[in-house]
Amino acid sequence: MDLGDNAVKYTLSGEGAGPIFTIDQITGDIHALVGLDREEKSFYTLRAQAVDMHTGVPLEPESEFIIKVQDINDNEPRFPDGPYSASVPEMSPTGTYVTQVTATDADDPTYGNSARIVYSILHGQPYFSVDPKTGVIRTALANMDREVKGEYQVLLQAKDMGGQLGGLASTTTINITLSDVNDNPPRFAKSIFHLRVPESALVGSAVGRIRAHDLDAGSNAEVDYAIVPGDEGNMFDIISDGQTQEGVVVLKKPLDYETKKSYTFKVEASNIQLDPRFLHLGPFKDSATVKVNVLDMDEPPVFTKPSYSMDVYEDTPPGTIIGSVTAHDLDASSSAVRYSLEWHTESDSCFDVDTIEGTISTNEYLDRETAVQHNITVVATKVNNPLMSTKVSVTVSVLDVNEFPPELAVPSDTFVCENSRVGQVIQTVSAVDMDLPPVGQRFFFKSPKELRNRNFTVRDFGNNTAGIVTRRSGFQRRLQDAYVLPVVVEDSGYPAQSSTATLTIRVCSCEAGGSLLTCSAEAVFLPVGLSTGALMAILLCVALLIVMAALYMGQRRNKEKETLMTSKEDIRDNVIHYDDEGGGEADTRAFDMGTLRNTHSQRTSTHSSTSKKEKNGYGDGVLLHLSSRSGDIRSPDIHCQTASIITAINAKAPLSSRGRVTGGDAEIIKTFIEQRLEESQEGYAAPPYDSLATYAYEGDGSVAGSLSSIEESWVIEDSGDFSSLGDWGQSFKTLASILDRQPPTLTEES
Repeated sequence: MDLGDNAVKYTLSGEGAGPIFTIDQITGDIHALVGLDREEKSFYTLRAQAVDMHTGVPLEPESEFIIKVQDINDNEPRFPDGPYSASVPEMSPTGTYVTQVTATDADDPTYGNSARIVYSILHGQPYFSVDPKTGVIRTALANMDREVKGEYQVLLQAKDMGGQLGGLASTTTINITLSDVNDNPPRFAKSIFHLRVPESALVGSAVGRIRAHDLDAGSNAEVDYAIVPGDEGNMFDIISDGQTQEGVVVLKKPLDYETKKSYTFKVEASNIQLDPRFLHLGPFKDSATVKVNVLDMDEPPVFTKPSYSMDVYEDTPPGTIIGSVTAHDLDASSSAVRYSLEWHTESDSCFDVDTIEGTISTNEYLDRETAVQHNITVVATKVNNPLMSTKVSVTVSVLDVNEFPPELAVPSDTFVCENSRVGQVIQTVSAVDMDLPPVGQRFFFKSPKELRNRNFTVRDFGNNTAGIVTRRSGFQRRLQDAYVLPVVVEDSGYPAQSSTATLTIRVCSCEAGGSLLTCSAEAVFLPVGLSTGALMAILLCVALLIVMAALYMGQRRNKEKETLMTSKEDIRDNVIHYDDEGGGEADTRAFDMGTLRNTHSQRTSTHSSTSKKEKNGYGDGVLLHLSSRSGDIRSPDIHCQTASIITAINAKAPLSSRGRVTGGDAEIIKTFIEQRLEESQEGYAAPPYDSLATYAYEGDGSVAGSLSSIEESWVIEDSGDFSSLGDWGQSFKTLASILDRQPPTLTEES
């Protein structure tokens, strides 16, 4: 539509229109007003439109077009991270990777060769090389030694246009360091080291330092020192100093110039960490000789012990020597030594030391209760050099004298069950002692020798405890509710101390298992809920039983005064027999009936002509029968002996060999038996005719001791307890029930 008559006008809009680009309104030519940089903006989007010059009416829609900026090689390569640093182990082979660098070019890589970069090394050959395309740097020389040269600087160039002439280029620096490897062993600078040490040097003190040099660095240069076993190195030790890599020689044992003046030993230095790649280079260790000369010094005296311990008994008289200390001058001059005490507390004045001999003695009496232990200090001084002195600690322990006797630890409650057996332990007791007991002190328990207890005894268990043991059974609370037992306890101290304590033992009612029921007075508990009439009936029945029992007892006493036979019936009809005593009705050989009848007449005449004390209760006929026919009687041999003794006494004839007693003893036995028979006839119901009370006397000189009831009769007198007879069988229970009844109290007139 533009006919060239200037009727059409062109307009330009969009990015860059005006300041960068302009359009000729008549011709439509577009011009750049400023220089363009592709690296800043590579293209512009614009809109153009043709409008009527006069009316301004668009002649066509807007047209959009893009102006692209064509690239030229106006930017050189750049290294954004330079300069660079890298490291590579020393002794690396050729071609070992070191690092990679990359350069950038702002030119368009898609247009021409403006952005094509090539790398090259300007400085750093022949040690390193670079890949021209990738920029990877590698070692170009093998076995580079860090100890010779440890750092390298490489100048690297990057050029665009593929490295062609006219291309732009830039450079960067790469600092390459060789890292250390353990390729060098430690080496001593000299083969022998001379050290000096005074003989007074303390154990553990440093004698001197030696060093082996290692060209490596870091952990590869760490050196470990050791004394080669043997020679004279046992007196010393060597420690590796991690900071200076030196070996510190220290004293391991005390030195004495007079004994040995010098020591020679070898020291070996080696690397701690080894690299197996370089072991072929040789052993990574070195050795040197160390000679230590001992210097003579004036030393203080030396005690024979590092400390002393002494014991002394309390209350030891003053001036008593309790021990001694000894010190010597080890120097060649061998000066004399003088001793003294160094006082710290007032208690040190309790002791004294002999200045020449070193003996320690007491100055006053010691009391363990005041101080159990004393610590004193003894000083030894050289005579030719008083400045040279040494001290030693002396511990004096005050030993306890056995002053206090042990005391029985009396239990809170001691009891014995009525059903206790013989030999049963009813209580365990122990002892306490106010003295300080040494290790292993023992207490001994026993009963007093002068007091014989027939009910209880003391059994020492051997572990500082003892048991109270019953010697009999059949305890009864209604006869005696408490017993007294003296116990003697003795210690093992020196001198031995003992004391006697009295133990009260109560009699208690116990269950079958031994559990305690009661030890107090037994109360009668009436059933709960009974009416008054029922209670009266119970009391009436009890009273009736008491009256019947009294009548029965009276009737039995009257029968005792009658003759043995009241009728002419055969006596065998009235005899209750036991097989172990007198036989039965079928056994006519055990007892002669005629003899029993003769007994009646003999007892009658005896009763009328003699006093009560002459009655024996057996009947001479029975005694004669037992004496003459002892071989036919099925009874224990003790009956035969008793019969022969009593018969001999009544006839006033010599005793048979079976009696085994003297004449004086027979009189005593006779009197005792007659007294017992008289008491039985007066106070007790007569025993059944088949029951025979026997007494036997063992006689003097028996090793086993007497087993007769004569010597032990006082047990029954004191306790009045016959229940133990029931242990012998059912037949003796009847006898025990009869003897258990207390005889009535007789006045002097009766």
